[in-house]
Amino acid sequence: MENSFLVIGTGEVGLAMLNSLYDHQEKHNLQLKIGVLVQPVSSNADAIRAKTRFNGISIEAVDLVRDGIETLAATFRRYDTVICCSGFSVGAGMQVKITQAVLAAGVRKYIPWQFGADYDRIGRGSAQPVFDEQLEVRDMLRSQQKTYWVIVSTGMITSFLFREDFGVISLKDRTVRALGDWRHSLTLTSCEDIGALTAAILFHQPEILDEVVFVAGDTVSFEEIGKLMDLLFGGEFEKILWDVPHLQQKLEEEPHDVFNRYRLVFTHPGVTWSMEETFNYQHKIPTVGLSQWAKQNLSGTIA
Repeated sequence: MENSFLVIGTGEVGLAMLNSLYDHQEKHNLQLKIGVLVQPVSSNADAIRAKTRFNGISIEAVDLVRDGIETLAATFRRYDTVICCSGFSVGAGMQVKITQAVLAAGVRKYIPWQFGADYDRIGRGSAQPVFDEQLEVRDMLRSQQKTYWVIVSTGMITSFLFREDFGVISLKDRTVRALGDWRHSLTLTSCEDIGALTAAILFHQPEILDEVVFVAGDTVSFEEIGKLMDLLFGGEFEKILWDVPHLQQKLEEEPHDVFNRYRLVFTHPGVTWSMEETFNYQHKIPTVGLSQWAKQNLSGTIA
């Protein structure tokens, strides 16, 4: 049981996590039991995809939304470590429900879906309500002593920065928009690095338990982001500042636009930390910075 891992979800982060577990198994010649939890409606397609990439993987078809806590706990109980990669898309309250099921199952170690900001520093009542749920999960984990936990804080997933609907970098319009201030920074980590660093943390000796661990692929200011886009794409991007009053007004005008909430909350200092304080820097683990990520993933658009 000490070598059994269940990954919840097969999105970008979930697949990266599975890849990293299998890489670690092969590199260190280990025999790990690895499972992946998928929604029943997608289990056939996901099972085929998972089995073709990962030999011997166990497919757990469970409905996170409709199945009760005891049903989830019965599945979780078969694994020593549960790694939640479901994201926020499963709906409000789901991270609390999953955590309740993990604790009910008595899982030895839990890596919750906390791959993001420093929620402790941001605090409750921010522009993004789902961040309050993240703090509720932390309170639940910290208030018990049966299940070990590790929170991996990654900052923003690097690919999110390039979403046209997020609006910070528009390759289509050749525009960079700063959130809050041009000197304000974002910490960014790619999905692949999230998987690799989480695996490194899981297998680290001495064992890391009941800690918030900070990682990063890069920490860059909006000014640096703007200059990098000019350099990579061979010409000057238009630079627009969306200061806090502007972002607050946009949220008041369109409160149901989730990106208005994300834009405002990412002006908070709790979304950034220095590379020097990260697990990967301290253990000399290389990560992919913003420039390298763009070259690897946007090669068809770079000049």
